[in-house]
Amino acid sequence: MMKTRRTLLLAGATAAMMSVFGAPAFAAGQISIIVNDPSNPYWFTEGEVAKAEAEKLGYTASVAAHKGDTNAESNLIDTAITNKSAAIILDPANADGSVGAVQKAVSAGIPVILVNAEINKEGLAKAQLVSNNAQGAALGAQQWVEAVGDKGKYVELFGAPSDNNAQTRSNGYETVLSQYPDLVKAGQEVANWDRTQGYAKMQSLLQANPDIIGVISGNDEMALGAIAALKEAGKLANVKVGGFDGSPDAVAAVKAGEMQYTVLQPVAVFSKAAVQQADSFIKNGKTGADTEKQLFDCLLITKDNVDKYTSAFTLSQ
Repeated sequence: MMKTRRTLLLAGATAAMMSVFGAPAFAAGQISIIVNDPSNPYWFTEGEVAKAEAEKLGYTASVAAHKGDTNAESNLIDTAITNKSAAIILDPANADGSVGAVQKAVSAGIPVILVNAEINKEGLAKAQLVSNNAQGAALGAQQWVEAVGDKGKYVELFGAPSDNNAQTRSNGYETVLSQYPDLVKAGQEVANWDRTQGYAKMQSLLQANPDIIGVISGNDEMALGAIAALKEAGKLANVKVGGFDGSPDAVAAVKAGEMQYTVLQPVAVFSKAAVQQADSFIKNGKTGADTEKQLFDCLLITKDNVDKYTSAFTLSQ
């Protein structure tokens, strides 16, 4: 009898300690978070914010990365299914190629909430939360014209073609810049959201177009690569560069006068909201949102408000 009582007391004490130290002894379930590539600060923030919110709501959470590979994404979805995840937060690898992976999770009874990028099918994911890329691109392009003026040759760095955001931003730029007939796009290169590729593609664009006055970029990483190439060529003083994301490195470049602006994507906001909607669906069968596709407006960061950047991808109003 004494041994049984002592065992119960020890078990109770252990449970209490696990509760105090945050162990997932009584977790509400597992939320699997799958991002693109956390070596990019944008996707790193996306995963970390979602994980923190999931744990705050009482779930265990894991973050994994597919790095744009649909086969890796499919394998990660299989793992989430095997682990009996309560929900999956997914930044899809490919607008078309990720449809099958989402379908697989849904067929296994696991709700999927998409963040940052969309898939070209509605009714599968319970929600798709993305930046308002068209609004953000228009915002950036208007600021870019203010920086470069309304006459001269420029080039564009384009993101990953498999991601709808790349074309949406490019279209948004074109909508604004086409209003200035004396601004001529001399070249466009795909640099796949990557800084190293941005650097290499900028070198090629400069060689072909040594007299450009500006670079408009689909994201900050490509823009930062372009800045490195322009610095190396001794041309940064005469070429204005605009970015898109609101990454800490881009904000530092804005402060230093090397980048004219960056368009802040509210990834810290919608990553948190995605987990909250997953939690709502797990508990109530509804996300609580009015629509599956939800757009979050972007914000402009320039030298005038850069000091209001309080943490990664966060601008105080």
